[in-house]
Amino acid sequence: MNVQAVILAAGMGTRLGKPWPKPLTPLRDGRTIMQQQLDNLTAVFDDLRVTTVVGFKLEMILEQFPDVTYVYNENYDRTNTNRSLLKALRTSPAGGVLWMNGDVVFDPSVLSRAADLIAADESFICVNTAAVADEEVKYTVDDDGYVALLSKTVVGAKGEAVGINYVAGTDKAALIARLAECDDMDYFERGIELMIEKDAVRVRPLDITDLFAVEVDFEDDLTRANAHL
Repeated sequence: MNVQAVILAAGMGTRLGKPWPKPLTPLRDGRTIMQQQLDNLTAVFDDLRVTTVVGFKLEMILEQFPDVTYVYNENYDRTNTNRSLLKALRTSPAGGVLWMNGDVVFDPSVLSRAADLIAADESFICVNTAAVADEEVKYTVDDDGYVALLSKTVVGAKGEAVGINYVAGTDKAALIARLAECDDMDYFERGIELMIEKDAVRVRPLDITDLFAVEVDFEDDLTRANAHL
């Protein structure tokens, strides 16, 4: 299976407060967050094309990972993840795209579970139904079980998104158009929400509650990630 993957690694990571890009944060097993992500991707997918969106201190990332394709978000300090994803999707070849935030530490079994949906070219977001934190992006579902609303302000949420997602090749043009409509500081989830609302695209919530995945925004998150490793 030919898989296009995008890692969003342009942000400044101010909440974690490290002097390097957050994807280069060391983990207790000696790897960085990004190395862990690349290891997980290559462990599950044989035919893989990885694009990384960079911005903040991009030279540090390029030096450590010279063998992937790069897209530069020159406005990394005044835009949010929707602009980084938009740049990556606009430059991607035909077909669906798997993408993840550059700060997610996760069990490779997450990708194994997602493989069937990727093979079927079905758009999805990975979700955790056991936690609904105020700070995280949350979701609701429609009567058929597909994502209805997706934001940090969702009321009556079913769970939270974990930052690993896929857009089908047939849905990619719609997502590109809706990301372009977003404000600079919107998260990419706003583009997905607009795509669902305006284009009637069905996005499946892929439940990975039983598998480990954490976005490392704060020191407590890093502690959890290291405890898992």
